[in-house]
Amino acid sequence: QVQLVESGGGSVHTGGSLRLSCAASGPTLDYTHMGFFRQTPGKGREGVACIAISSGSVYSLPSFQGRFVLSSDNAGRTIYLQMNSLKPEDTGEYFCAASWRRQPLCTEYHFGAWGHGTQVTVSS
Repeated sequence: QVQLVESGGGSVHTGGSLRLSCAASGPTLDYTHMGFFRQTPGKGREGVACIAISSGSVYSLPSFQGRFVLSSDNAGRTIYLQMNSLKPEDTGEYFCAASWRRQPLCTEYHFGAWGHGTQVTVSS
């Protein structure tokens, strides 16, 4: 079983930046993809961006393109979400997740392991 631990959340003002990290550990790290998801009250858990570990190919949901950038380290054990030009509507709990599917969609239903989340608060 893989353990995922997020870090880097916090409180910023509108226009600020944060960098989230997610570190994976465990006896078997054979997932194919990792991603960040955001949960906000009343909206459920939505995909932000996902990355294919072997190729490094990234898919970002349209609403985050241009502001959020997902990357990973060479080993594929840590991913990073650079969040720029933050807005109050970006406030939420951000979760890291891993998938073992061959070609998962960047949706919570295709990811099977989850971290505990890190809170991001953007104030105006």
